[in-house]
Parts: sequence; C-alpha cells; structure tokens
Amino acid sequence: MLPYLSQMLLDASHGTDWESSVSWLRVFKYITLRSAGAAITALFISLWLGRPLIRWLQRLKFGQHYDDKAEAGGDLKARVLSKKGTPGMGGLLIVLAMDVSALLWTQWNELIALTLLSVLVFAALGFYDDWMKVTKQTSAGATEVVKLVTQFALGIFIGVYLWRHAQLHTLVADIMVPFAKHPLLVGVPLLGVALTVLTIVGSSNAVNLTDGLDGLAIGCTLIVSFVFLIFTYLAGNVTFAKYLAIPYVPGAGELTVFVAAMIGAGLGFLWFNCHPAQVFMGDTGSLALGGALGIIAVLIHQPFVLVLAGGVFVAEAASVILQRGWFKYTRRKYGTGRRLFLMAPLHHHFEKLGWYESQVTTRFYILCFLCALVALSTLKLR
Repeated sequence: MLPYLSQMLLDASHGTDWESSVSWLRVFKYITLRSAGAAITALFISLWLGRPLIRWLQRLKFGQHYDDKAEAGGDLKARVLSKKGTPGMGGLLIVLAMDVSALLWTQWNELIALTLLSVLVFAALGFYDDWMKVTKQTSAGATEVVKLVTQFALGIFIGVYLWRHAQLHTLVADIMVPFAKHPLLVGVPLLGVALTVLTIVGSSNAVNLTDGLDGLAIGCTLIVSFVFLIFTYLAGNVTFAKYLAIPYVPGAGELTVFVAAMIGAGLGFLWFNCHPAQVFMGDTGSLALGGALGIIAVLIHQPFVLVLAGGVFVAEAASVILQRGWFKYTRRKYGTGRRLFLMAPLHHHFEKLGWYESQVTTRFYILCFLCALVALSTLKLR
C-alpha cells in the first residue's frame, strides 16, 4: 500500500511546484527500506496488541487446560511453573502483525499472493484445531485426516499453479540442490510438484511439532527466517543471483519484505512467549509460520536449503516419525511397543534426561544457528 501511495503522490506532483518537496518518497522503491519498515511495523503491532490480546484470551478462558508433562512425570526439572491456564491461540497476534505489515510495505505480485494465501489457510486450519481444544469439543483438536487433507490440497494447488505458470514453471520443473550451480534434474514437473507439496506440508508440521517449550518454535523460526531474508533478497536481484549462481526469480525481492514482517512479528511475540510464557502460539501460529517458510523456500527455488536451515525442525519431526514407526513395528513383532526416545518430539526427550526447559531451548537455538550457517554457506560453496 505505501509504495503505491508514494508513487501516486510522485506522479501527481510531476511537473508541479511541489515536485521537489515530495521527491524523497522515491525511497519507498527500495526493498531494503521497505523491509526495515515492515519489520519495525510488525514488531510494534505485536508489542502494542500483545497484552490486550492475552487479556482477551484469558477472559474467554482460551487457556491450555492439560496435565503438564513435567508434573505428570514427576522427574522433569524443566517446567518449574505450571502452564495450566496460560492462553493459547497467540498465533493470531503473529499472523495479524505479519499480514498487516506485509500489506502495508510490499508491492503486490503473485509470489506475495501465494505466500499470504498459504499463511491464511494454515492459520485458519490451526485456529480450527485450537478452537476444538479450548472449547473442549475434543482434547486432540482437529483430526489428522482433516489437517493432512487441507495441507496436501493447498500444496497440490500451489505446485500445479506454478507448473502451469509460464514464468514460474521452472520452480517445479527443475530440481535445485544445495552446493550445486546447476539443477540436479531438468524437466521433471511431476517430481517438482511432489517436492513442493512435501516441502510445504513438511515444514508446516515440523514447526508445529517443535512448538512445545516456551520460546522454542518462535526462536528457531526467527533464525531460519533470517536465512531466507538473505536468500529472497539475493534471488530477487539479477546481479547477485548471477554472481552467486543461484536461481533468479523475478519479484522475489518482495518476499524479503514479507520475511522481514515475519521476523518483526516473531520478535514481538517472543517478548510474551519467552520463559515463563504468558501466551502460546498454538497451531494457529505454528502451522502458519511453518507453511510460510515452506512456500517461501519453494518460490525462490530452494526447498532443500530449508532442510539445512531448519535442521532443528527436521530433527523434531524425524523423532516423532521414528518413535511412532518403531513403536508400531516392535508392537507387531514382539507384542509390546518399544521406544527409541524417552519421549517425542525430541525436546521432551532431553527434558526427560533432566535438562531444564531453558537449557533445551537455548541449546536448540545454538543448533539452529549452526544449521543456518551451513545453509548460508551454500551461497558460495558451489
């Protein structure tokens, strides 16, 4: 909105006496300035609305009413304070701040439209899941079938849309891998669509599974987002993309503004979500953030970079898959299910080992930062 308003004023003032007085509005053309503006705007929106939203959720009694795993186990030192009654659905704050800021500062294009669509669909799915829990219609929330059908439907829609788009066709027709200058495979759209679906669905669920400790999911999301802040900017600049031998995607620079808004909103939310958390993001936030990372990775032709940068998310998701798979296999084979981990997702395993919650979160931040460095190294090691 702001870039268009500034351009309208510049056009209206052209050839008039006050043209020079509004010439400074040309700065709104620069992606760097608009990215900074989007981050600051989202940060202030989330800080401004944070406490009112928390009080509103508390009045509605939209709190987490579950038996804390630490209390139930009796041997976890991590969760000293009970989390019962802490309001959930705080992802509303993230999505609102992120989307409003993005709409204010971006120049509209198809990449932004697809990203916002993904965020809204996943946020709505997460909201439905959270609503089912807090209203106690079902303790498990939305069924896995409902979640997966919605996620796969959106992923397939985006994959097919890109496949049939003349300018964006290569995003799914060619397969790019880290540390390689040229596509690994060329002209394989069906495989590309499948990879697109797996990236979006996998990222959404992985962030959702990581959301189990105060500040863990949002902190790791922020670190990964900084990686894609750099990648989207470079992918949208033809000179830098050519120099670094990465795919150039026209219009990807606007995704930089969106990622900046996501970072600002995430930082504001972390203010209230750090230990001891005043609010949880719930599936409303975790599914939306994971979906956003997935679609952005697809739109800049770097889905495997997300695997590297989001190594913590991958480990969390893998721990759940392995735990469930091994338990089912051993139950069929031996009659009794066995576990690979003391508890899944992985962060609970370390809690069971006796780590404090803050220790788990901080150490996972460090691991996520290292994964981010590996992902950034792919820009030069080709």
